[in-house]
Order: sequence, then structure tokens, then C-alpha cells
Amino acid sequence: MNHPLVGAIAVVCHRDRVILVQRGKQPSAGMWGFPGGHLELGETALQAAARELLEETGVTAHPLEYLTNIDVILRDAHGAVAQQYLLAAVLCDYQQGTPQPADDAEQARWIAIEDLETCGLPLLDQVTEVARLAQARMHSR
Repeated sequence: MNHPLVGAIAVVCHRDRVILVQRGKQPSAGMWGFPGGHLELGETALQAAARELLEETGVTAHPLEYLTNIDVILRDAHGAVAQQYLLAAVLCDYQQGTPQPADDAEQARWIAIEDLETCGLPLLDQVTEVARLAQARMHSR
């Protein structure tokens, strides 16, 4: 790859819990993070976040606003950049559904934000920080 890719993640914060999925494919197979994926041509990051959430978990949510951006730079064994992503974290308002793994998710579940650091799951970078940001933003609405 010779250029960064753009993706979106759906940060669904409801009753002080967030939906996380265990990734089933590389990069980061086995790791837990927010549902998300690449933008499709002509799609906004807000639309992509809602679409990816539905595809990966069966949950419907309304995208509200951009929370933050996350730079992901993956390096090979020699330190060269292997892959690079810019992820738009999108705050989503839960509508309906129970998280069920689909598409490239191995598992999907609600996790209490207060339990993220002690849940024992291998979390992707910045999951806890982004979840806390979403919680604060939802409380201020």
C-alpha cells in the first residue's frame, strides 16, 4: 500500500456501555474494538459507521457526530509502514438490536465503560479513551 486508507468506527454509547467486536480478520485479528471499516465511494464517515455497525453486529444506531480521529500506523518487523489508516470515530445513538457477530466479527457484545480496563479483553489502542469521550459527550446531550 502506498497511501493511507480512510475508515470509520461506530461508537455506540448506551446506558454507560459500548458495543465492541472481536476482529476476525487481519489487521488485528483477535483484538477487541469498535465496529467499523472502510468508507465506500460517495459515503460519509457517519454513514459508513452506521452501515458497518449493522453489518458487523445487527444493531441499528443513528450517527450523531464525529468524536475524534484515530491514526493507525502498522509497521512490519523492520519498522517500515505496512498499513496506515485514518479512522473517524463516530458517536452513534442506539436504536435497536442485540449485538450478534456477523461479517468479519468473531464476537460482539455490550461492555460497561467502567469495566474496560479490567475486563481482560485484548483491546485495540485508544478504545478506553474513545469510550470515555463518548460517555462524556452522551451525558452532556
